[in-house]
Amino acid sequence: MILADKLLQLRKKSGMSQEELAEKMNVSRQAVSKWEGAQSIPDLEKILQLSELYGVTTDYLLKDEMELEEFVGKDEPTVRKVTLEQANEYMSLRKTASVRIAVGVFLCILSVIPLIILGGATTIVPPPVSENAAGVIGISILLVLAAIAIGIFIYTGSQSEKYEFLEKEPFDVEYGVEGAVKERQKAYRSTYVKLNIIGTVLCVLSPIALFVGAIDEKNEFFCTVMLGVMLFIAGAGVFCFVFAGVRNAAMDKLLKIGDYSPKSKPSPLKRAVSTIYWLVAVAAAMLWLFLDKSDNSYFWVIFPVAGVLFPAVLGICALAERKK
Repeated sequence: MILADKLLQLRKKSGMSQEELAEKMNVSRQAVSKWEGAQSIPDLEKILQLSELYGVTTDYLLKDEMELEEFVGKDEPTVRKVTLEQANEYMSLRKTASVRIAVGVFLCILSVIPLIILGGATTIVPPPVSENAAGVIGISILLVLAAIAIGIFIYTGSQSEKYEFLEKEPFDVEYGVEGAVKERQKAYRSTYVKLNIIGTVLCVLSPIALFVGAIDEKNEFFCTVMLGVMLFIAGAGVFCFVFAGVRNAAMDKLLKIGDYSPKSKPSPLKRAVSTIYWLVAVAAAMLWLFLDKSDNSYFWVIFPVAGVLFPAVLGICALAERKK
């Protein structure tokens, strides 16, 4: 089978028209027609693009004696195809998940507020609650809210288990799926932008509550209450980010763009380091909160400092991967 016949067969098998293939290859439809009619031969760059697009080797395309049945042997991995029905179901699941995950993250942020406020209440004379009771009640509320959030995360993850392959395995979409997903993402774009703007504004304005608390430095309880207000406002901003991002990420994943393009997928090393890094940051903040009894009203500075240093940590990971 010659190259022209192979290109025609592969295009029909993928369900693409000549116009769609031409758009993907950044050439004219006439150029595709000439390739399939054996009137011209794609240059080396286009051969490499076609090889990647169809999931075949350049050897298969260029060697006339190799047939498709011979090429696709027992050891050749099968690329799963996502149907339009599956894509719609997945996007629907992630739309519901966006609310649940956002609520779970919001609860995680809120969980420390009662502990902070109860700790501040012990500075009132006479204190309405003892220091030990404040610690026990505050930690109990923290654990309850954290447990609820974890339960939400586990349940939400279980709902999408059947689509875990989108994250772990190579996949492709059937004809018409890409266009449908692009249309839905285009319709969602304005909502996505608005939610990100709201989230950014809330996070930027949240420290104002802390500044208000600093007006009366002698009233430690008022300062801790304002710290709680700051965390609540920032949590609302994070809620907007998560709510908007989860749904948009699902569409990016199906289209394999943005953070989900083959070149942009985070490596296992970066994922592991990121998880450990933020767990250590949270642990450090909690240790400061519990161990420094003299002044723990500024323990929250750990998080912005950790956020500033995080890109540097990822940069070190990238250097380590290159050397490896």
